Amino acid sequence: MRDENKYALLIDAENVSSKYIGIVTKEAQSLGNITIRRIYGDWTATAKNSWKDSLLENSLSPIQQYSYTVGKNSSDSAMIIDAMDILYTNDVDGFIIVSSDSDFTKLAMRLRESGKRVIGMGESKTPTPFVRACEQFKTLDVLYKNHHPVQKNNAAERTRRQEIKCVPAEKALLPGGQSKDAQPITNLRAIKEMVISLLDENSDEDGWMYLSELGNMIQRMYSDFDCRNYGFAKFGKLIESFPELQTRKDDSSNGITKIVLVRKRED
Repeated sequence: MRDENKYALLIDAENVSSKYIGIVTKEAQSLGNITIRRIYGDWTATAKNSWKDSLLENSLSPIQQYSYTVGKNSSDSAMIIDAMDILYTNDVDGFIIVSSDSDFTKLAMRLRESGKRVIGMGESKTPTPFVRACEQFKTLDVLYKNHHPVQKNNAAERTRRQEIKCVPAEKALLPGGQSKDAQPITNLRAIKEMVISLLDENSDEDGWMYLSELGNMIQRMYSDFDCRNYGFAKFGKLIESFPELQTRKDDSSNGITKIVLVRKRED
């Protein structure tokens, strides 16, 4: 059995809501072994009470940072210093930085320069520079609303469905009735345009391309890409939702697994 990648999980409690802890821990554990779990904030403030119940349950080590200046996030510098200490003194393969603050952009770039994986997690309001500096970025508020749909009465739901019919699919509300402030950072239209462009540039003579290869390219192009952001559990399902594309399944050399290919639909 191969060794799991080891990660350091660093959470900015001053900048991220405690309601996301379930998503944060699930996504983190899917990456590998979380050997370091630290959360930073002013734990003397009553505003942090919502986090305190989550500390023991999720084995998070709280790091106290007093807020000496009103409106200034004191956790940023502590997280950056600790991340650099971990980089040079601990055997980890990557870092998971949970914050919507652009102040961590340079840190993410520096860690990646040292050959470490950097996974960011934050809300859709996160500035683009930090999102792009990460190898992957998980949009917490979008994932949260997909898992916790808002309950609507029948009249409101009928109104929502009528609104969806009046706009292009790329601009429609996402499953769960997500509001504008919880939309994916990269919209679906941009993803579709990039998919078609990559097919034009990388497909074989018959126009076919491996679905897995296409997915890897999209992930490299957009660090925040996650098919779940658009209401699909699998990348293949997302591709199949585009009427311009078609897929095909072939048997692999061992005759057991299936190889999926995709190309633009012929007129």
